[in-house]
Amino acid sequence: MKKVLIFTVYYNTNTLLMIEFNHVGFGYTQKKNLYKDLQMNLQAGSIYGLLGRNGAGKSTLLKLITGLVFAKRGKVSVLGDNPAKRHPSFLQKIFFIPEEIDTPDIDVLSFAEDFKPFYPNFDKQQFIGLLHEMEVPQTKLSQMSYGQKKKTWIALGISANTELLILDEPTNGLDIPSKRQFRKMIASTINDNRCIIISTHQVRDLDSLIDRILVVENGELLVNSSIDTITSKLHFKQLKDDYPSDNVLYSESNLLGTSAVLLNNGGESAFSRIDIELFFNAVMANKQQMQSLFTA
Repeated sequence: MKKVLIFTVYYNTNTLLMIEFNHVGFGYTQKKNLYKDLQMNLQAGSIYGLLGRNGAGKSTLLKLITGLVFAKRGKVSVLGDNPAKRHPSFLQKIFFIPEEIDTPDIDVLSFAEDFKPFYPNFDKQQFIGLLHEMEVPQTKLSQMSYGQKKKTWIALGISANTELLILDEPTNGLDIPSKRQFRKMIASTINDNRCIIISTHQVRDLDSLIDRILVVENGELLVNSSIDTITSKLHFKQLKDDYPSDNVLYSESNLLGTSAVLLNNGGESAFSRIDIELFFNAVMANKQQMQSLFTA
């Protein structure tokens, strides 16, 4: 009798589980492992911000998800498939925009036409509309600035309408108005059947966009949590000089005084908006404690 494996998994909230890592190990050399025992679940309907220092394993994690590198141990399941197999039916459901982009010497519409056969849900009119919104000229890619090329890739990724959209440092090369447009477009494209992962060092660019945060460090997943969960367990505030330090998890001085992350032990009732950069610094300073609080 043949065994039939069904990979579609739901949380109790009926949220589709898009990505599952079970005890995954990976290293670029046999002597040194980057990831040793990675456990991670990512769900549909969310925009994830993937944070980490240089060399922490962010880009490798994205490559494991997309099948560009293969797990040495454990199991990776993405959209119910093994990404390492690179099945065409799997590849048409994902779109990955790497940090370093490459573009041929053709006009922008021909560039989109070359991708169209690989993505059944590609919407050419949507692509043209996004180019117009981001003020990208319909000319040869070789005549564009780096920022215009980056915006072309972003428009292409959104218009492919894949279930999984992954962007590695997408705001590099974008000016301030373009970053605002990027946030608006990404926010408008998320739905209950789509998952978006954005890896970046520019954490300020993710403010008001992401609803879940991933933090990796030295091949470990330190945080996998929603913004709501983080703000229910922590408070972010400016401290006065006489503020008691009992619940202060992390603090740093700035022009306004002292910004701090505080543990919510029931004494702080007011809602505070997350400061992603401050939160990331607090995670780096309190790795074990943060991992116990925010790893699902």
